[in-house]
Amino acid sequence: MTSFTSFYKFWFLQLKIMVKDLKEEHSHEGMEKVLRHHGEYYKEKWIAMNKDPLSMFTSPWNTNLERSLHWITGWRPTTAFHLIYTESSLLFETHIIDILHGLRTGDLGDLNPSQFRYMSDLQCDTVREENEITEGLSEWQNSASEMMGCEMEMKEKIRELILIIKRADDLRLKTLQGVVRLLSRQQAMEFLIASGELLIGIHNWGLIHDSRRN
Repeated sequence: MTSFTSFYKFWFLQLKIMVKDLKEEHSHEGMEKVLRHHGEYYKEKWIAMNKDPLSMFTSPWNTNLERSLHWITGWRPTTAFHLIYTESSLLFETHIIDILHGLRTGDLGDLNPSQFRYMSDLQCDTVREENEITEGLSEWQNSASEMMGCEMEMKEKIRELILIIKRADDLRLKTLQGVVRLLSRQQAMEFLIASGELLIGIHNWGLIHDSRRN
């Protein structure tokens, strides 16, 4: 996992730069770069996971705080919707006078009824799939504990675990892309900036916490 740890450190540094650039330039190209960057992360993760899937749960490249928030080796997909609604509420309160006067801000505080409806539908689908994957992992854990000592059967169980993690990662990426498709260009940029800053903020808090413990 040394190679993936090195990749992750470089990937995370690039994410910081991309989020900063997107915040300053608000370019469509910058938004596409951020989306591709997330896709590249999962490609590399899947390569590393085929070599050592259990290390994905220990994830030494993350802080203790990040690991405590993980859902099947990464962020919980429904977090994207909580972030959207939080950002939307904050911006709505900021621009409420303009909105009451009929002025459109075009930002996340200006989501229209159709966007809220489609966002709610996507959230329901995501919650359902999250629950299915969680149940699948629980069943895997129960069956794997009964097979300790049988090498051939454990190899098969490891292959099943890889498929569960990949399904979770697919849902993470699908949710990110699905949310962006439902938003306008400006709103999508604001969402990607907010989600990037959330990842960066949690990582930084985790580093501070770990340094205090050590």
